[in-house]
Amino acid sequence: MKPSEKRKFGRSNIEVTAFAFGTAPIGNFQREISEAVADEMVQHAWNAGVRFYDTAPMYGHGLSELRLGQALRWKRRDEFVVASKVGRVLHPARRADIDFAPWVNAAPNTMSFDYSYDGTMRAFEDSLQRLALERIDMLFIHDIDRFTRGDDQPEVFRQAMDGCWRALERLRSEGAVKAIGVGVNEWEVCHEALKQRDFDCFLLAGRYTLLEQEALDGFLPLCQERGAAVLVGGGFNSGILATGAIPGAKYNYAPAPAAVMEKVARIEAVCRDHKVPLAAAALQFVVAHPAIPAFCAGTRTVEQLDQNLEWFSHPIPSDFWAELKSKQLLREDAPVPA
Repeated sequence: MKPSEKRKFGRSNIEVTAFAFGTAPIGNFQREISEAVADEMVQHAWNAGVRFYDTAPMYGHGLSELRLGQALRWKRRDEFVVASKVGRVLHPARRADIDFAPWVNAAPNTMSFDYSYDGTMRAFEDSLQRLALERIDMLFIHDIDRFTRGDDQPEVFRQAMDGCWRALERLRSEGAVKAIGVGVNEWEVCHEALKQRDFDCFLLAGRYTLLEQEALDGFLPLCQERGAAVLVGGGFNSGILATGAIPGAKYNYAPAPAAVMEKVARIEAVCRDHKVPLAAAALQFVVAHPAIPAFCAGTRTVEQLDQNLEWFSHPIPSDFWAELKSKQLLREDAPVPA
């Protein structure tokens, strides 16, 4: 599989590359990346044929959008696809008054959640300004999951299905955006959103991977039925499917529990037998599902980006997938690369 392979994005008329460039790291997530390196990575992805870029107001308090827009400014606008998000509104502020954590030296804005109709429209217009592009191709309602919102999630979800939905449906009907959806960390939230509203797409972080295929129980089949596309991020489950079951390996941003370590170690053994890098299997597995046209990965260096692109293209024999299933390390009904 090539990162530059073009795929139809669900029922929309958008065509995306199978590999999408995730821009959270260039928003200075956890540590600072220089302007030069941020731009170099976007240009390097472009030169590798990547034409799909995902950003959000949250990423670096607007810094990710600012940097991405600058890097793409002189590209032909009909040659690339940009996704951003709504649900947060940014407000200019003095740096001394801002708690940037977990971002480092981000843009001088505070953030507030806002899932109202007016807040969604403002977030969209503000993102256009920061990107300095004439359009955004797709918009996701951001972080209406329990992982982010805790006990407030049911009420937040209700607000988003009213305010955000009405705004996004209007933008779509007027042609201001081509596709609208939800971007969260839990497939169950995506599933419920699709049952309630006519969404085109979803961004699902970390919940359909070599380790987790519960989304096959209802959500992904409904996406196929409705023609909804899923962009998957977090395909390494925040680390362990890239590093392997090493001491201190991370799973869901925390030390991996013993059961996860044991399963990954068993998957690694099959990888060694077939000379397949674990990370290559993790990346390629995700985009084998017919409802998932693209995988989104963020990197901190050009070298990391190159490594991801190489893993995405690494040859994997069909008997590798068959062995994972025969050892019950992968669900029998999980689609695998041909």
